[in-house]
Amino acid sequence: MPEAPVLLADILREVGFLELSGNRDRNVAAVSLTADSRSVVPGSLFVAVRGYATDGHHYIGTAVRNGAGAVICETLPVHADPEVLFIRVADSRRALAEAARAFYAHASDRLMLIGVTGTNGKTTTARLITGMLDSCGIKTGYIGTGLCRTGETDIPLERTTPEAHELQRLFSIMLAAGCRAAVMEVSSHALVLQRTHGLRFRGAVFTNLSSEHLDFHRTMEEYAAAKQLLFAQLDENGFAVFNSDDPHASLMAATVPESRRFCCTLQPEAASLLSCGTVFSARVTARSVASSTVELHFPGVVKTIHTELPGRYNVMNLLEAAAAGSGMGMAADAVAGALARPFSIPGRMERIQDASGMRTAFVDYAHTPDALDKALSTLRELKSPQSRLVVVFGCGGNRDRLKRPEMGRIASEAADFVFLTSDNPRDENPEQILDEIESGMRSRRFRRITGREEAIRAAVAYLLPGDVLLVAGKGHETYQEIAGRKHFFSDQQILGECLRGGASRTTQKESV
Repeated sequence: MPEAPVLLADILREVGFLELSGNRDRNVAAVSLTADSRSVVPGSLFVAVRGYATDGHHYIGTAVRNGAGAVICETLPVHADPEVLFIRVADSRRALAEAARAFYAHASDRLMLIGVTGTNGKTTTARLITGMLDSCGIKTGYIGTGLCRTGETDIPLERTTPEAHELQRLFSIMLAAGCRAAVMEVSSHALVLQRTHGLRFRGAVFTNLSSEHLDFHRTMEEYAAAKQLLFAQLDENGFAVFNSDDPHASLMAATVPESRRFCCTLQPEAASLLSCGTVFSARVTARSVASSTVELHFPGVVKTIHTELPGRYNVMNLLEAAAAGSGMGMAADAVAGALARPFSIPGRMERIQDASGMRTAFVDYAHTPDALDKALSTLRELKSPQSRLVVVFGCGGNRDRLKRPEMGRIASEAADFVFLTSDNPRDENPEQILDEIESGMRSRRFRRITGREEAIRAAVAYLLPGDVLLVAGKGHETYQEIAGRKHFFSDQQILGECLRGGASRTTQKESV
């Protein structure tokens, strides 16, 4: 949808600025808002943000030459164009979020926002909540890993949580599509980098916390503190949902009054780790590699549902979605009915079988030690005792290297056979990544096959009737990033070829 011009005076009322320089006419309209000098058009408001790879202040000159009418920056340029309004601020990232709220007419304030944070389970939980609200008559948008859904339109995303101005733009599109609510995955990066600054959440959900992103946060304490920032952004009548079985739940809940804590547990007989206003629990009554039957215990009522999401960790995801529904004022009957509907997410325990049903593969985004451990443990519990569990996985390049040997250890202990392969090596040597994974292996029941397609094909050929294969790490992704280029790649498509036949080879055929 086209963006409507907004007077600089209206934007300045929202932005906490320190100094104005240059053309001080506030009655000039900004026709667009951007932090990328390449997207500046005549009349744009450009925000110079200091990033980790580059500093937007280096591109102020380019933005002005491209026609920027105003610039928000932390340091004024030495040779400032007198025809441009320069707005000096203490923090450009915060100012970008403030300017975006004004530019997009406070779009976020007109939606009921639910934020979901945690190491694993964000996507499944957020998509469950979105589907539940939709099916109960509350049209809901979704922002998360790889995707924004605004009503009937899907928009690809580069980041789990986009930059502040992109968020507000997406919220405005949702409003135009008739959405009343938005569910979004909130990453720790986004919280630290103030992409969600100024948002007020009707609900906030904590899934779990385990080691991840320590290349960015440095320590688990910093990582946990980043996640906790979400709960300080609840509105005054908001609610928070916690996985109270996770030892970090108490930290997450520190700023939330007890009466507004909705706590979810799969072990209600255990001593609670957290004081709660309302408790939700669940019990699995039947399970297989394809589905689970679950009792959801709401306050004062129990509802039984059948779900195609396998594993205890997915039961927790369901339970947290149910608690969020209650927080939104929905009755238990409506919540259970909505969550019982057929539901699957690409790349989240996505099942692919051969025609006979005798060989089964799962594609999952598990790319952290905890996620890989849970996925393998779930499949080991659910497969038949005589069958074997096989896993194909690797680790991404230019990311936290400490997790590589740990994931090697987990795979070698939990699986009957391991195929080590490339994930997204990015700018690293794939063989060095595999060396670091292999250093943690506790058995010799593995093969190294650097090419991911070759590894998947070898793993499928290794399967006997009844065996179960997990292809982990990339999940929903339809590319592989190698040496700075993204090439088309789909775990699902390769598995489909191997197990069902009929498709042509796809890897490395084009860049995306």
